[in-house]
Amino acid sequence: MIKPKIILVGAGGHCRSCIDVIEQEDRFEILGIVDKAGSDESNAVLDYPLMGTDDDLSVLRKECGRALVTVGQIKSVAARIRIFKQLKALGFELPTIISPLAYVSPHATIGEGSIVMHGAIVNAGAKIGGNCILNSHSLVEHDAEIGDFVHVSTGAIINGDSKVYNNSFVGSGAIVIHGITLPEYSFVRAGLLVVSDKDVRTLEHH
Repeated sequence: MIKPKIILVGAGGHCRSCIDVIEQEDRFEILGIVDKAGSDESNAVLDYPLMGTDDDLSVLRKECGRALVTVGQIKSVAARIRIFKQLKALGFELPTIISPLAYVSPHATIGEGSIVMHGAIVNAGAKIGGNCILNSHSLVEHDAEIGDFVHVSTGAIINGDSKVYNNSFVGSGAIVIHGITLPEYSFVRAGLLVVSDKDVRTLEHH
């Protein structure tokens, strides 16, 4: 069976984790990786070639119709937003990637371009936006809502009926208690117990 091809945009550490999930899901063939200008194109990432820079995406679109943003998101969400919008403008399809080692309830929804990593759990009624990262062993409980461009880091817990709005970051091992609403550009440090939106700081986004 011939698998559809996909291009990955971003060649850092997060890209390696995404490759592992895509290989395990076994739904797409990774054609190669695109990185920012100035990257050494002789370097491969887990044996996948670097195919060019962001400036080459319009040409690569003729060869491959699918892409995934594989730039990480901690201090700033700007790069993931910029690349996602560029890919959409060029007509790329941005599939949802779900590890076979994760659990996503059939009663949950996951937006385009989002990735659910190994061991993550998304329970019934949860809504995940587009271009999100649900990292390894994170938990999004029943009826929680995650906006677009949100990174829920390793082992973080978003409890039921909570809302995390667009462009936010929830650090490793953090716990957002039931029913809390976090505004756009929230930054939750690793290990924090969030009992109020006053517990979080705001990401710079200018």
